[in-house]
Parts: sequence; structure tokens; C-alpha cells
Amino acid sequence: MADSYRLMTIGPSHYCEKARWGLDFFEVDYTEDKHPPLIHWAWSLPSGGGRTVPILKVGRKVIGESSAILRFVDAGHRNGRCLYPDDSGLRAEVEQLEERFDTRLGPHTRRVVYFHLLRRRSLALDAIEPGVGGIQRLVLRTGFPFFRFMMRRGMNISPASAERSLDYARQVFHAVDERLADGREFLVGDVFTAADLTFASLAAPVLLPAQYGAPLPGIDEIPPEVVELVESFRATAAGAHALRVYRDCR
Repeated sequence: MADSYRLMTIGPSHYCEKARWGLDFFEVDYTEDKHPPLIHWAWSLPSGGGRTVPILKVGRKVIGESSAILRFVDAGHRNGRCLYPDDSGLRAEVEQLEERFDTRLGPHTRRVVYFHLLRRRSLALDAIEPGVGGIQRLVLRTGFPFFRFMMRRGMNISPASAERSLDYARQVFHAVDERLADGREFLVGDVFTAADLTFASLAAPVLLPAQYGAPLPGIDEIPPEVVELVESFRATAAGAHALRVYRDCR
């Protein structure tokens, strides 16, 4: 009997989206276990995966971190396509970009979006609650002020830090703009790779792609200042690239 695949996530998390997209790309049959932020520790810690998600459990094997999950499914589930090229030079380029997006983009788009999301209880709950159990939902709703305080503290969210993160995100988008300036269709080589998947996933909080693997607020549900922010990122070549690969490859 084949091992079952279970992906532990925080639904709206863009790192969880990265892992979810990788599993979907290779048509892996899996079950997603969604939990609210902080509450997820009650499941992630006993699993051996630590405090962060995503965590992929395959039988007794536990794989944490989105990049490790992508490599795992790429190595074992290729179905005529791959996310990491066999050519060593191209693979190194993909992995270098992936690491850059993981460390220099993901934390900053997350901080920007939660800065705005946590100021609006209904928007935050609409993003976090879908797919989580009823008791977890009740705990989240009842203790929302505490969760908001802890999330702001844990992610160092403040007006000043959100503004700095916005600048960092724009710098990464500008670098991707320059990479795409020669007319290439994908970031590395001539096919969709983990570089494109990672950039699009981690850019998603400031682009709100319709094909995202969990509910995100629609453009008509967010306040005007956030609409302006999203539209400014969508207007870049990098933003258009991310939206295109979401449309064509997700």
C-alpha cells in the first residue's frame, strides 16, 4: 500500500502555496490539513516538523520547508516535466533564484500583507478560516486580539517595518523586471521551473492572483490604499510574469 501524503499548512501562507503548487504540478494525491497561525503549533510540533509550515508527511517521513518539499516531489514524481533542470548549470541558476526569493522576497511580501490584513478583522478571518476545524475557528475568533498581537510581534510588523519591506519587495520585482527585459518567457531556460513557481507564489500577496490555491481577498474587497499597492505591482513586468504563470501553469 502506497504511503499517504498529508500537507500541513496555514491556508493563505505563500510558502504553503509554494509547496501546494509543487504537489499539484506533479499531480500528487495529497490531503491538506489547514490550521490558523500559532494554533498550528499544536500539530506541527508533535509531527517533528517544528514551528513552521508547510510540513509534508509521507508515511513516517517528515519534510519541512517549501524548498525541500519541491525537491522531494521533483525527485520522485516527475511526470514528463520537472521543476529543477537536469543540466547542472541551469539547476544551479534555478536554485540560486529560489533561495533569493525565499529569503529576500517572501518575508517582505508577508509582512506587507499582514500589516494591512491584521488591521481588518473580517478580512483576516476570511483569509485564515477556510478549511480549518470548527474548534480552531472558535479559538481564533474568540482570541483574535491575542493572535493579532502575537503575529505582529512574531513578524515584527509595524508601519515602519512594513514600509521597509515594501521597498525590499519592489527591489526584487525590479531585478526580475531586468531579467525579463530580453524577452524571455521564463526566468531560467525555456520552460517553467522552481524559479518561476517560487517567485509567483511569494509575490502572490501583493498581486492577488485568481488562481491562488487558497482564498485571498478580491480586489473589490480591499481598501483603496491596498488596491493602489496591488495595481502598482501588477503593472510591472515581474508582476505580469507572475500572473501569467499562475494563469498558464497553476
